[in-house]
Amino acid sequence: MSGLKLGVSQQQQCNYLPDRQERLLFTLPDEPLDAQFYQQLLTLNFRRSGEQIYTTYCEGCQQCQSVRIEATAFQLNSNQRRVWNKAKRSSWRYQLTEFSDNESCTEKYYALYQSYIDSKHAGSSMSPTSPEQMSYLWQANWLKIQFLEQYIDDKLVAVTVVDCTADAFSAVYTFYQTGHVLAFGTLAILALIEQAKTENICFVYLGYYIQHCQKMSYKAKFLPQQRFIAGEWLSFS
Repeated sequence: MSGLKLGVSQQQQCNYLPDRQERLLFTLPDEPLDAQFYQQLLTLNFRRSGEQIYTTYCEGCQQCQSVRIEATAFQLNSNQRRVWNKAKRSSWRYQLTEFSDNESCTEKYYALYQSYIDSKHAGSSMSPTSPEQMSYLWQANWLKIQFLEQYIDDKLVAVTVVDCTADAFSAVYTFYQTGHVLAFGTLAILALIEQAKTENICFVYLGYYIQHCQKMSYKAKFLPQQRFIAGEWLSFS
């Protein structure tokens, strides 16, 4: 860890808190990476974007707090239990599949991804989208990547890109059919925790919790959880 070389981005407007500036620390392209090293970096508030691993480095702000759930300790609240049971009573199912190759994954997932971006992020920097933008989510040749797929009958309705290490699942991005009566975003997290229990995986990482950003604050509902704050993991229940 002491020999890791990192780059620092210039300050720019924060994507989550419009009244603040953001800056990132990121691994340089020539840094050798592997799953074991990435697992260490996950415990230090880092995330992955394509081949690059990054963390926030914003002066005077620690709003981006990595969230992880210890799978065996997790307890569904009453609303999550209703969501889970409602799905189980329907023709909903999920499965975890391994990355095969870029072409087949693009063919399988792009229509759903494009529909999701057009519905959720129209007018943003993510729109219009492209197959290359989607495939960037799983560009990391040094890492085992899987996809948590959700189905209604035999129709694919949601996909979560999942980074896999020896003791963790890290949810990178979820896209799904919008406007459905089932809450596919919540189900993605619940299913990933359930899968972690099945495979004896200790932690499920959910990315950054940002209290004052509505689209990121939902992560606080999955308890008990740990958040990385001021250099240490603190427990919330």
